[in-house]
Amino acid sequence: MRIFTSEIAKQRFAVFCLLGALASAAVGFAGGLMWMKERNPILKEPTFRNLSASYNEIMSDYLNGAEPKALIDGAAEGMVQSLNDKYSHYMIGESGEAYVQNYESEVVGIGIHLRAENEAFVIDSVIKDSPAEKAGLKAEDILASIEGKTTKGVKMDKIVELLRGEKGSKVTVAVQRAGRAEPITVTMTRAAIPVLTVTYEMKPDGIGSVVISRFAQKTAEQFEDAIVDLTKQGMKGLLIDVRSNPGGLLVPTIAIADRLVPNGKTILQVVSKDEKDVHTYRSDQKEPWKLPIVVLTNRHSASAAEVLTAALKESAGATVVGETTYGKGVVQRFNQFADQSVLSLTEAQWRTPKGSWINGKGVEPNVKVELPAYTELAALPTDSVLKKGDYGDAVKTLQQMLQALGYSIKGATEGVFDGVTDAAVRQLQQVESIQPADGQVRESTTTRIMELLRDKLEKEDYQEQKGVELLKKQTSGS
Repeated sequence: MRIFTSEIAKQRFAVFCLLGALASAAVGFAGGLMWMKERNPILKEPTFRNLSASYNEIMSDYLNGAEPKALIDGAAEGMVQSLNDKYSHYMIGESGEAYVQNYESEVVGIGIHLRAENEAFVIDSVIKDSPAEKAGLKAEDILASIEGKTTKGVKMDKIVELLRGEKGSKVTVAVQRAGRAEPITVTMTRAAIPVLTVTYEMKPDGIGSVVISRFAQKTAEQFEDAIVDLTKQGMKGLLIDVRSNPGGLLVPTIAIADRLVPNGKTILQVVSKDEKDVHTYRSDQKEPWKLPIVVLTNRHSASAAEVLTAALKESAGATVVGETTYGKGVVQRFNQFADQSVLSLTEAQWRTPKGSWINGKGVEPNVKVELPAYTELAALPTDSVLKKGDYGDAVKTLQQMLQALGYSIKGATEGVFDGVTDAAVRQLQQVESIQPADGQVRESTTTRIMELLRDKLEKEDYQEQKGVELLKKQTSGS
């Protein structure tokens, strides 16, 4: 869970004027040095001389030369790494900017979702009111080229990079559309595209399902929009899914809790260093929430997702279904500096409404339900090809996925891409019309395997099924 501040607005410059005689200057220097030590505690540390001397010697004598910024950035990284805290980081420049963008409400691009299929990039959907929609691009169009260069053989992450850019800049793409012999070429102006962290649907029997993927700047607003729409559709019970939600910002998390937790009840407690300060966040609910709530969790639900889960469980009477959560009970504040670098530092712990510190323990579900083992498999690599003769963890994962999908690997050597594995891959490629069906696992085959597993999970999502079952009982009165 994170709190954001920006050091850019805090930059201040002190100007000292030299006045009076030499004696006055000496007094002024001494006073200035004392002021500097008060403002910069590092100057009081005897070993700071080591750092300063090392910097000076490197800049003066290092054979290959050095850049001052690189040395200072390295020192900052080293300081944070010395804390041995897996949640505290110093991220330099672009890495820091990318970190901050994870919590922003928009990205700049053209507004399409792509999927890899048979060595091509197919538009899966077009975002409403986006540059792509205005340019006439449609779902199932095949992305043939970007700026005149073919997309064939290019990796998905590179395609995304090429489509994104600065707001107001232009990008030209060509798409191949079914029924047309010639590609369609369009030039679009990149624009801000909203990032959705909340999706929702109305399930049978009035069960409103809301999935929160992470807690970013606009998550609370998107959650409210979902609740309003589901209420209009006649929602009788609310299913909140925070499975594999890694957490995020504190402010939207509290705003969502305010909507569901009775007014005045505790949402969480934030405890600072040495317990010098304990801040209790209480619900500021404006309108009473009257519907039953079930929260779905798994072992990857972390941080802010755990805050919301614990608040709803302990202060709103929600039922938690699934697995014990990750167990991240600390709070980071991240500061972004003028060069876009970011310091993310653990500064407090948080406790549940009943005062429990869940760090390393997690939030226990009321009803424990596990998913099939294949849901815990790592993703297959998309930047390399798996083929006969290969071996290792990726091949082992492939074999487990094939088995989960019903393809026989009986007799195969675990972790070795042998003849049995090759035959199973060829069979899958033929059944799914993947070309070429040569037994090699390229991006198109990898993507299809992942799609098939997602489809399988929709039918075997026992956690969701249990959550819906509990809500139906509560809403039907049985």
